[in-house]
Amino acid sequence: MKVQNKVVVVTGGGNGMGRELVLALLSKGASVAAVDINASALEETLALAGRNRDRLATYTLNITDRALVEALPEQVISRFGAVDGIINNAGIIQPFVRLKDLDYAAIERVMNVNLFGTLYMTKAFLPHLLARPVAHITNISSMGGFLPVPGQTIYGAAKAAVKLLTEGLSSELLGTNVKVTVVFPGAIGTNIVVNSGVTMDSQQEKRREGPPPKVLAPGKAAQIILEGIENDQYRVLVGADARLMDAIYRLNPQRAARFIYTQMSALLPK
Repeated sequence: MKVQNKVVVVTGGGNGMGRELVLALLSKGASVAAVDINASALEETLALAGRNRDRLATYTLNITDRALVEALPEQVISRFGAVDGIINNAGIIQPFVRLKDLDYAAIERVMNVNLFGTLYMTKAFLPHLLARPVAHITNISSMGGFLPVPGQTIYGAAKAAVKLLTEGLSSELLGTNVKVTVVFPGAIGTNIVVNSGVTMDSQQEKRREGPPPKVLAPGKAAQIILEGIENDQYRVLVGADARLMDAIYRLNPQRAARFIYTQMSALLPK
């Protein structure tokens, strides 16, 4: 689906990769409905849109509130006349702790935002997308959705569920006008730790010191994702790390898991 002159909804549009997706879509001639729980962040995105702001509408809501999500399609259609695509980008990580130390409130929050928020958005917009000549659903999973990351077990479980949800949906929609893409970002230079409300103790912060990890700029990630959408790709790997670990995991899952453990285990509390 070429995005020019299309109407696309982007969750998590207030910052990071979501914001860059919004701005890139606008630059390509799309109209965008940006959704985020943070109203001030959406205002910043609106300001950054510049002369394209007339094609940008912002909606402050919590995607884990099913009633609010179910009311959103009519609001977007009322503003733009139609909706042609959704990008379920909003997501949060969990505190960097082992499962035995993770409380149920954190577990439920991570599952609700990453999995159920994506599910609610997809269910709410799908009937309207099926009525369009061409339409697209893009769900952001994670490299952690196919590869276990120590201290992010519940986050990974949620993102793995997004992967299978998206792939199952793609199979169900074969022969329709709606194409589906699942995206697996690696390390992207965003503020997801802060935006997730995750804090680290002094020892974790100390262990995190050292050479900064190589991360992909959010703007570059957005460009890769939009290219995937416009080419109706089934899956999109974002970043050299995601491509490398996907290849290793296919050959030897246990080796891949051990490699990531050696890279990330220092962040776990002792």
